[in-house]
Amino acid sequence: MISHIDSFPLRKMTENQETPDAEDTTPSGSATLPLRPPCERHSSHKSSVCSRSYFVVVMVFFHVYIINVIALLFYVHYSSGQEDATRSRDAPGSDQPRPESRRPPSKAEFQRDVSLTRIEGIRVGHVQRVSLVPGKVHEMRTLSMKPLLFEIPGFLSEDECRVVMQLAQLKGLMESQLMVQDGQEELAKELNLSPEEIFNLLDINQDGQLQLHEILTHSRVRDGIWLTPENLREIYAGLNADKDGNGLLSLEEFRLLNNDAFQRFLLQRGVKRSQLVRNSRHTWLYQGKGAHQVLQDIKTRVTRLTRLPPILVDLSEPLQVVRYEEGGHYHAHHDSGPVYPETGCTHTRLAANTSTPFETSCRYITVLFYLNSVEGGGETAFPVADNRTYDEVSLIQNDVDLLDTRRNCDKSNLRVKPTKGTAVFWYNYLSDGRGWVGEQDEYAVHGGCVVTKGIKWIANKWINIDPDYQRQARYQQLVSQQPEDEVNEGLTLNPDIQSNDIHEDL
Repeated sequence: MISHIDSFPLRKMTENQETPDAEDTTPSGSATLPLRPPCERHSSHKSSVCSRSYFVVVMVFFHVYIINVIALLFYVHYSSGQEDATRSRDAPGSDQPRPESRRPPSKAEFQRDVSLTRIEGIRVGHVQRVSLVPGKVHEMRTLSMKPLLFEIPGFLSEDECRVVMQLAQLKGLMESQLMVQDGQEELAKELNLSPEEIFNLLDINQDGQLQLHEILTHSRVRDGIWLTPENLREIYAGLNADKDGNGLLSLEEFRLLNNDAFQRFLLQRGVKRSQLVRNSRHTWLYQGKGAHQVLQDIKTRVTRLTRLPPILVDLSEPLQVVRYEEGGHYHAHHDSGPVYPETGCTHTRLAANTSTPFETSCRYITVLFYLNSVEGGGETAFPVADNRTYDEVSLIQNDVDLLDTRRNCDKSNLRVKPTKGTAVFWYNYLSDGRGWVGEQDEYAVHGGCVVTKGIKWIANKWINIDPDYQRQARYQQLVSQQPEDEVNEGLTLNPDIQSNDIHEDL
């Protein structure tokens, strides 16, 4: 199409430019007249003849330009007409009168014209001024670049912290106890994975033997009991799994075990709360219309802080409030999992065209609020923040497990001390380079260090965005029951939030 459009005006220019030359070469019909420049034919009127010739040339080029513009407009109009006609012929029931409202768009009709704002960290220690509430300016400091992590002291007032804790207690907190999940055998059968295939998945270095850290890495994928190297050695002895006693599992030895053999063995021996992945209590607080004004204000403030479209924040998870007693902890983890073709997002499951065997919480951003200052421990640890490289296997070396927040929090690259009213937020995903959600940021692994004295209260606000733009758009349309253009209009940034005076570098 492009080459056709370009060649059309070129032909027109050639035809029109040849016409004045023909008139000049044979003005009287004689072929014997010498060809001379127009200005040399009548030397006594050289100036007027040159001006007249210049005028003729200019007019010719002007008409050629107008003709080309008209031709291009006709071409565009004709092409658009052809596309509309084709669309009409392909539409089902096109012979019936069309209603005024548009039909629900199909997957391919959502235009990816929305770009997610991503705040720049600049460098560690960089401070920006942010306007989040009228008449007050907060300072936002960059804590790390990998992950992109910020700290905002005084994000919540003392009264707001008190109200959130009281509302959580009124709602009632439940145990965050994560035990062995049933159905792993059925899932393996559904995926049609043989013991050999599972063994190869666990064998990260592909040396034909399962080492301790490879088993431990796999055990952290699922919720349940937190296995330590000592636990594994105890299990090997109890199940007689390591028959040659070399501390490694061969394929033959692995075949004798089922998927949940390790954790079920520990359950039979009895499990303490300190052996769980997480030891805390939590509840959820609704932040929509009719909610307590403090909860609505926090949501509005988060929207201004992240500079994301309000509809994305509105459709995300409620506010989670967590209480850690003395001895409470949360081992290092990712708030959101990687999304593969066979994986779906929990919040957009209703908009998925097909069922997926795996689901993950697609939490693009985590905003964490400290509701009180902790007397001892309770820091938020980022074990590999700003590491030069990320290697999952290297997280467990020589019985030092960087993901273990009960034993090795002091070995984390970054620890944030809980201070009442302070908020920290980070991105769990990278950008895809086109303004949407990209791959998971592996450096965003974090955990809650064990509380050694007192009680720790925090709140989490997660912003859920599906890396699959089409699925996210279908979900928003399904929830809002609006046509596509209104959904995309809701995705555009609020002018007040987009204004430059909100984020100012210091």
